[in-house]
Amino acid sequence: PTNPDGVPTFSLDGLVCTLETYKDKVKVTFAKGASLPDPAGIFNASLDAGTRRAVDVREGDVVDADGFVELVRAAVALNRG
Repeated sequence: PTNPDGVPTFSLDGLVCTLETYKDKVKVTFAKGASLPDPAGIFNASLDAGTRRAVDVREGDVVDADGFVELVRAAVALNRG
């Protein structure tokens, strides 16, 4: 609501995630993140939220690419399930 251009969303058989940019980070919020397995420990934000979970990426952060891809795949599988 605070972004007049809206927030990019990614979906496949339902919402997978949204992407928001901030001054100090990029936030990828998975709509059903609380229901997703995260063995690589990618989620680092919104950990107490009832449904969603997020990944905050700051300059210089290194994201486990394989773990991130697995989160996306799990989110799609959950939507299709």
